[in-house]
Amino acid sequence: MNPSELIDNAIADHPDWRGQTMADVRRVIRETVPDVTEEWKWMGTPTWSHNGILCICNAFKDMVKVTFINGAKLVDVDGVFNAELGGNKWRAIKLFQGDKLNASGLGKLLLAAVALNGAKGKGKAKPAKAGGAPTRKPVKAGAARTTKPAKAKAKAKPAKAPRKTTKAARSAPKPRRVAARGSR
Repeated sequence: MNPSELIDNAIADHPDWRGQTMADVRRVIRETVPDVTEEWKWMGTPTWSHNGILCICNAFKDMVKVTFINGAKLVDVDGVFNAELGGNKWRAIKLFQGDKLNASGLGKLLLAAVALNGAKGKGKAKPAKAGGAPTRKPVKAGAARTTKPAKAKAKAKPAKAPRKTTKAARSAPKPRRVAARGSR
């Protein structure tokens, strides 16, 4: 099955308000970002990506949670985020039974996440070709190339002097261990 079918099944597995809420979230995502990629990650998590992960959505016993992976970097104008507010990476929207989805606020967050992912570039850097020169980031026109200052070398620790033992210490018999009482 492809990821879209798996997400369909996840929604169908929750015939109550949670499935309807997940379907509403999915509808808003598809309407706001028409060329979004639906993925199925982490052994059962509906994921939406556009030049990187935008958000994930999970149904729990008493809520549906929409998590923005880079939510801490997004400006939440409408105050839609209501969970995971203390961290420096993600933010989440917890929707409980009877809550109304703020489609406008969710759409604004999705567009901000798309813009953030687009500003990051196209993901991981391509590895250097075998036998070729090392790759560098392209320099913008008119910008001066700067080099990073070399890191200062850590001070070397002085070598420990070898222990000197006296002739008497070398020739003295080693003390015998006495067994603890009751252990034979």
